[in-house]
Amino acid sequence: MKHFLDITRETCPMTFVKVKLKLAQINEGELLEVLLNEGEPLQNVPRSCEEQGFKVISNEPTDEAGKHMLVIEK
Repeated sequence: MKHFLDITRETCPMTFVKVKLKLAQINEGELLEVLLNEGEPLQNVPRSCEEQGFKVISNEPTDEAGKHMLVIEK
């Protein structure tokens, strides 16, 4: 099952906090798609997820300038 979270309105460190809270709500093996901005969130969120033991499946730019879609497996 896939879940979605838009953190484009958040700033660091709340970007990772929101992602971590959402990951806590989903089951092992499920995917979380995270829409985030370039810059600090794009640098920090994937790194923090991996440090916490989550697997970053993909990190791709979207059609919207300055936005990326991160897919994380719990």
